[in-house]
Amino acid sequence: NDSSVNDFSTFEFNLLYGLYMKIIAMIPARLGSQRLKQKNLQLIHGEALIAHAIRKAKLSNVFDEIWVNSEADIFGEIAKDQNVGFHKRPDKLADNHATSEDFVYEFLRKHECDYLVQVHSVAPLLTVRDTVSFVNALKDIKPDVLLSVEDIQIECAFQNIPFNFNYDEKTNSQDLYPIERITWSITAWKRDTYIDAYQAGLCATYAGKIQYHPIDKLASHVIKTQNDLDIANAL
Repeated sequence: NDSSVNDFSTFEFNLLYGLYMKIIAMIPARLGSQRLKQKNLQLIHGEALIAHAIRKAKLSNVFDEIWVNSEADIFGEIAKDQNVGFHKRPDKLADNHATSEDFVYEFLRKHECDYLVQVHSVAPLLTVRDTVSFVNALKDIKPDVLLSVEDIQIECAFQNIPFNFNYDEKTNSQDLYPIERITWSITAWKRDTYIDAYQAGLCATYAGKIQYHPIDKLASHVIKTQNDLDIANAL
């Protein structure tokens, strides 16, 4: 009856009617890196990149669990200090030959969820607002893959061929179709689809129904080099 429904919390109501989705965050943090040494421990405003990512994932309050995924014990200590989970991946998944396909699969095999959201520490300008917007879109759309993108609304070419414009006329940039640049700042996968695709020998990263979610230009800035870090600090 109505009185009993009113006694339910939103969580209990969603759980009862099969609307609840378990969404967990994973922050990958390999110690080794080729272009910028110990990238995830580099500082912005006196705080390591990995700590920025953990703090904002917690502040977003949209994840059932938050995990740091690394082969290095130093990240386990940081995770413990921040009161989040630590998943220690095998050493073989931490060298330069291992791909995200492999370590995401290994993580998913050991953690039950409906969706995994990868929050990249190398995108330190990703905000709490960006994260909440992304997860809300995930809940609404329910794709197999949700990719963060930066909409670039300017003339773009590929291999000397116009991509979103033509040479017959000059179009105002605001009237152009935007190019969607995948940023990897934040990404989501449906667990079952990813595992099934990986085990079938397919590319799990792009398996199933793919959707795109635009994020802020600053949130799209990803650190790969010292120059990228300098830019992030300046911003």
